[in-house]
Amino acid sequence: MNNNWIVYKKLHRWPGLIIAFVLLWFGVTGIIMNHREFFSPVETGRDVLPEQYRYKNWNNAALKGSLNAGTDSVILYGNIGAWLTDTGFSKFTSVNQGFPEGIDNRKIYDIHRAGDGNLYAATLFGVYCFDRAEGRWHRLLEEVNGTFMGIESYGDEILVLERSHLYRGRPAGINTLFQRIELPTPEGYDGKITLFETVWQIHSGEIFGIPGKIYVDILGIVTIFLSVTGIIYFFAPGIIRGRLRKEKPADRLIRVNKWSLKWHNKFGAWTFILLIILYFTGMFLRPPLLLTIANANVKPLKFTHLDQPNPWYDKLRDIKYDPVSGKLFLATYDGIYSMDSPEARPVKLLHQPPVSVMGITVFEKYDNFNFLIGSFTGLYVWNPLSGEIYDYFTREPFIGEVTGRPVGLFKITGMIKNNDGGRYPVDYDRGVVYTEPAEEIPAMPDEIIRESGMSLWNLCLEIHTGRFFQGLFSDFYILIVPLAGITGITVVISGYMVWRRKYRRKE
Repeated sequence: MNNNWIVYKKLHRWPGLIIAFVLLWFGVTGIIMNHREFFSPVETGRDVLPEQYRYKNWNNAALKGSLNAGTDSVILYGNIGAWLTDTGFSKFTSVNQGFPEGIDNRKIYDIHRAGDGNLYAATLFGVYCFDRAEGRWHRLLEEVNGTFMGIESYGDEILVLERSHLYRGRPAGINTLFQRIELPTPEGYDGKITLFETVWQIHSGEIFGIPGKIYVDILGIVTIFLSVTGIIYFFAPGIIRGRLRKEKPADRLIRVNKWSLKWHNKFGAWTFILLIILYFTGMFLRPPLLLTIANANVKPLKFTHLDQPNPWYDKLRDIKYDPVSGKLFLATYDGIYSMDSPEARPVKLLHQPPVSVMGITVFEKYDNFNFLIGSFTGLYVWNPLSGEIYDYFTREPFIGEVTGRPVGLFKITGMIKNNDGGRYPVDYDRGVVYTEPAEEIPAMPDEIIRESGMSLWNLCLEIHTGRFFQGLFSDFYILIVPLAGITGITVVISGYMVWRRKYRRKE
């Protein structure tokens, strides 16, 4: 028993010192990530960040798409907001008036011109219409707190897609009113959700809604407190002895050390099981352990936020109308469906294009019969009727199983077009890719770079996932999260065992 106690003590002391500094950043960044909209006004300039986060050739998902705004003008949009430019992409004017402060509030997934000429924008935190009289964006559907992914015209109506619901309305500018459509349950629906989403919502606390997120915030504060008090207890005794040898006062430091140890033990004993669950679930949200749960589906946990009557909860990604076939095509997390009308039952198509598990990023008509499908897996031309698929870059047929692999040779984040029909795919790392004879797009203007910082939430995400340290550890950065999780669990368990032995002996 004594030998076991010595092992537990060493496991808690030395790994605990190292992991304390790591858990500090996990605790702080995790709390911020749990409240994205609250922290959305806060951002930082990219010039103070590592090279990998600085814009070059419109990379880092700067661009999602474009809209022909006239014979001599184009609107580019994406993570940088909306910018009006000429057909040569040489002069840029901000079209972000009306959006709240913060780059996250200008994260645009789609801009669409309705039949009446009004512009509508689907953004991270809402849907907007451009008020031409005031020259600014006006928010619609203010009662809906969700992420809007796509907008499409259908007859004399406009369809707006949120991640869980579809809305329809007649375009009337800033006076447009929408009605929610209850999409029917698709055939073969078994009520299951991804294991990844279950684990993710347990880790964030969202599985129990706002109370659950607050509960995880408290665990984040406990993690920070245990890390700080653990560091104090590690270094304080040596500092105290040194001061006493030099006959210097150490009373205050002694009191701080005793207080730190007392509450470190109490909070650690009270929460150790909850902390183990928190650290364990976090390990599976990033590669390599993510791959073990990526394709698994489970029944939603009863009486939780995931136990939804809506079969499309958090699954809708984009919508397009095909005037040739007269059908609507609905891109979802589970694949692409077709619908005869907005109220019709979506039918999953037999021939699916390859799409990364991270989601579809390009979904648009290529010609009369084909669509362009882009994601981090690559860019493909897809015929939904024949099932023919070929690679946009190599023009070679796609042969193989559609697996949803996370990353391909091209990590496509968007597609922009000039008024002559020239297409410019946008890659996350490379930026704009030139695949056909077309005028080159100039480098990003300094004005756009200055006004397009990184949101505090995104910065915390990069730190929390370990990607921020890729320049230091190269591809081995993916081991930070699983190693931190394993070490954190080891330190929590060993600390509890040490405390338990002392507590029992005291009794």
